[in-house]
Amino acid sequence: MLAAVAVNLRSAASRAFSKSLPNSTFSLSPLRSRFSIRAMADSAGPFKKVQIQRDDTAFDAYIVGKEDAPGIVVLQEWWGVDFEIKNHAVKISELAPGFKALIPDLYRGKVGLDVAEAQHLMDGLDWQGAVKDIQASVNWLKANGSKKVGVTGFCMGGALSIASSVLVPEVDAVVAFYGVPSSELADPAQAKAPIQAHFGELDSFVGFSDVTAAKSLEEKLKASGVPYEVHLYPGNAHAFMNRSEDGVKRRKGMGMPDEDEAAVQLAWSRFQSWMARHLSA
Repeated sequence: MLAAVAVNLRSAASRAFSKSLPNSTFSLSPLRSRFSIRAMADSAGPFKKVQIQRDDTAFDAYIVGKEDAPGIVVLQEWWGVDFEIKNHAVKISELAPGFKALIPDLYRGKVGLDVAEAQHLMDGLDWQGAVKDIQASVNWLKANGSKKVGVTGFCMGGALSIASSVLVPEVDAVVAFYGVPSSELADPAQAKAPIQAHFGELDSFVGFSDVTAAKSLEEKLKASGVPYEVHLYPGNAHAFMNRSEDGVKRRKGMGMPDEDEAAVQLAWSRFQSWMARHLSA
């Protein structure tokens, strides 16, 4: 029974993706097979790498920002800990009044280089284990100088960030980008931390991050009683926050050519206001 539930949790989000993605052979490295997954997470850049222990496992995490600032756990898209999630973490660390961003490596060093690899990795994710990784990350930040800690995530990470509001009592605030957890994992009506959520109106991932999913989330958050905001961005598709040169190229290869810098800046402004308000000591 437990095995069946775990399989259901692992597959629910990826089903929404596989049904909604346009036919695409896009890859940043087209000569690699879907099983040839590159460990990119070790490229340090401005990050400090630490190892966090939980239960009988350990995982790497990447930290950037002010030492004693409020903490924010930054959760990866289905690609893994790649260039784009690191870009987001650096951006978050630089927002006023300053934050300490931590990226937990949910895939244990693996990164998908094309859609097939990313789906293979997300299909194999232990979602309940990922929630435990998030809880361990939150507690690590609180034990290392952050009085309050929020969680944010994008795509797969967006769904997990909402789940953390339900399942991780130590979380103080959440901002989720284009992702809603399956009902098997977490019911947003049971959220315990304030949630702000962002969706593109043209998002085609049915039941996961499209307008219907966003409106359903809003109804459940109303029932939860926690402070919440749900924002829709006209003319924007999935992953509209990804603005690096490679990120834009990847989105176009997946049939998402929209570019709306004003929407991105508005979303970051809302993010900053929400986290500053709810993570102030």
